[in-house]
Amino acid sequence: MSTTPAGAPADLPAGADPRLHDLARWVGAWCFRPVLRVHVHHRERIPAAGPVVLVANHSALVDGPLLFGLLGRRSVFLVKQEMFTGILGRGLRGIGQLAVRRGEPDRAPLTAALGVLRGGGLVGVFPEGTRGSGDVAAAQQGAAWLARTSGAQVLPVVCRGTRRPEGSGRRWRPRVDVLVGEPLPPPTGRGRAELAAATETLRGALAALVADLDARRATNMRSSA
Repeated sequence: MSTTPAGAPADLPAGADPRLHDLARWVGAWCFRPVLRVHVHHRERIPAAGPVVLVANHSALVDGPLLFGLLGRRSVFLVKQEMFTGILGRGLRGIGQLAVRRGEPDRAPLTAALGVLRGGGLVGVFPEGTRGSGDVAAAQQGAAWLARTSGAQVLPVVCRGTRRPEGSGRRWRPRVDVLVGEPLPPPTGRGRAELAAATETLRGALAALVADLDARRATNMRSSA
């Protein structure tokens, strides 16, 4: 494992505790098993090493922690600033997650994420910017910028089943499916138009993956009926 000149792991931001991060990953890998039936499709597509920008759809609060625990390697997610309060905020900083302010320019977390990628790490981004239906109808440009600037490959990942349907009551161990897509090469081109085009390419890849997973889940429901 490479380190920074100060001796910190290069795949985590400055100030993160690698032992705490690895403990949190272990907890994340197990803590959802009692409450969710998680099925991961094509886990083998997750690169074991090297810089990766993971892009994922976002429909429930649990999406980030769930992915954090199942990736099998250290990961640094961009998390909304509102989560960084009290004990939770100290814990998120301790395991190397990055706070980002939504709806306004915020270069600091992107710069820190760029350092993680240049150290061979994995950075997770929810390009929709906020929780919703998870259909990826729109995307922000941060993920494409990170991949283009660092030269990291892009890994699309989608989740379904974490969002409770409107009007439904509490669910007992719902089935959650996670589909890992084929890694995409880093975007090319230096201008704003090229960045916008790269963002649309990533959005389209994620949206297509969501449609693929929805079709798989529908087939599974029909076969089990």
